[in-house]
Amino acid sequence: MSVGREQKLELTWIGKENRPRLEPRILLEDPARSYHAKCRVASADLFDNRLIFGDNLLALKALEGEFSGKVKCVFIDPPYNTGSAFTHYDDGVEHSIWLSLMRDRLEIIPRLLSEDGSLWITIDDNEAHYLKVLCDEVFGRREFLANLVWQSKDTPGNNSTGLAQTHNHILAYRKSEVFCPNLLRRSKKQIATYKNPDNDPNGPWLGTPLTRAEHRDRDYYPLRNKAGREVLPPKGSSWRRPPDKLKQLESEGRIYWGKDGDSEFPMEKKYLSEVKEGVVNQTWWPYDFAGSTRNASAELKGVFDGEKSFDTPKPEKLLQRILELATNPGDLVLDSFAGSGTTGAVAHKMGRRWIMVELGEHCHTHIIPRLQKVIDGADPGGISKAVNWRGGGGFRYYRLAPSLLEKDKWGNWVIHHDYNAAMLAEALCKLEGFSYAPSDAVYWQHGHSTERDFVYVTTASLTHEQLQQLADEVGPERSLLVLCTAFRAKADAYPNLTVKKIPKQVLSRCEWGHDDYSLQVENLPKEPPSPPATLPQRGERRTMPGQQGLFGEGDAQ
Repeated sequence: MSVGREQKLELTWIGKENRPRLEPRILLEDPARSYHAKCRVASADLFDNRLIFGDNLLALKALEGEFSGKVKCVFIDPPYNTGSAFTHYDDGVEHSIWLSLMRDRLEIIPRLLSEDGSLWITIDDNEAHYLKVLCDEVFGRREFLANLVWQSKDTPGNNSTGLAQTHNHILAYRKSEVFCPNLLRRSKKQIATYKNPDNDPNGPWLGTPLTRAEHRDRDYYPLRNKAGREVLPPKGSSWRRPPDKLKQLESEGRIYWGKDGDSEFPMEKKYLSEVKEGVVNQTWWPYDFAGSTRNASAELKGVFDGEKSFDTPKPEKLLQRILELATNPGDLVLDSFAGSGTTGAVAHKMGRRWIMVELGEHCHTHIIPRLQKVIDGADPGGISKAVNWRGGGGFRYYRLAPSLLEKDKWGNWVIHHDYNAAMLAEALCKLEGFSYAPSDAVYWQHGHSTERDFVYVTTASLTHEQLQQLADEVGPERSLLVLCTAFRAKADAYPNLTVKKIPKQVLSRCEWGHDDYSLQVENLPKEPPSPPATLPQRGERRTMPGQQGLFGEGDAQ
């Protein structure tokens, strides 16, 4: 770590300067995998949720244009980098590479969050403290909310060879100071602490001591209890209230002197009817409050007919607590490490809109069947009873489009053969920063950046006559970016047109043909002993063992 002139704490690691040049892919809907309830169950049913199949870093980039500033809550449960192999994730990667991969994802998330949005990350001790500093760097230390400690295991772990780890961390960050966490609803146990032993007409109350553990001359004076006896604060202490305030409380019947009125320790009444509707959350979340991984395993066995499908799933109750704090009904929730699909299932039951991203095949074998049961009202487990879930709503399934460019047999970059005219127009709109909005009436209006600035995409080779006709139709009050495979005219001959060739116009923009930036990498073998390395010279870059397999040769620029 290093501290700069502005005392900014910064985490450093080998390869930190290497950043992928991400291609902003388009998303293709597959109606055959989308799923919706057969009828509306409630007026608040949500149908436009999204399940995206593909690399989560590319998916985050793909969402950036449409959803910037619109996501209220991001929850992620990334691979913990423990070195343990799991069924659906090979969770073990060299520390520096893990930090780079996490950094690349974290840098996109603030752009997706609304000003009152927040990020919640579950992690264990292997990387928690490094991840905290990394998040400080991305979000700023002032936006750190809390490190919540979740008791993820409800058994003592007596088979552990050292100290049994029974907790995980939840790092919480806000987008800005606009974020304000919701209060949690009082539990029956918390409500039960309010009683009414003296039949106070104001209802149940909770007694709080009237003394403070320090002496103040102003607040050291005698009080007369209901039995007529004078009472002083214990030696070395004083009353919490000045005399005039205590007289007011007495007149309002807010001082309790015990059952017989002869107590030496008066209490001030805090009425249940006057307190906040909820309680401020704490940073310690025991398993009976937020569930445990054992609860989560039982929930998934209920969904998948007894099959143990994931090693370390998250319980629905944990997600419920986070969404209660960070969102309200109708808000948008994003999870780019969908795993078993718990975030979408819980958000759906709680009336939140959701987007989930998953690359593994269990997106089809586990997540889709689970969500179908939720939508059909056939998932009675998890939080279903707590929120009175009866089914309804739906989701749309998307996959990432292939890379816009591919190499032909001669090694030249050409437009990918799977792209039709509409896909090409949408992809180039995204690359050029235009909103894709093809007009039904005007053939050359494929998208716009303002009300007067448009884009036209064609694979044709345009002549001077065709370009002049375009210029005449656009007129002097509007402008048009023309992207075509070739043109036979001077590019600057038309004041209201900007004419560029594709794919030449976009060749240097991104890493084309790179489909997998995932954290699902194999455990790296131990590096053999080597002579001490010399420090790199200024401008010299070094790659870590295994880095080529993660980024691709020449891709980490």
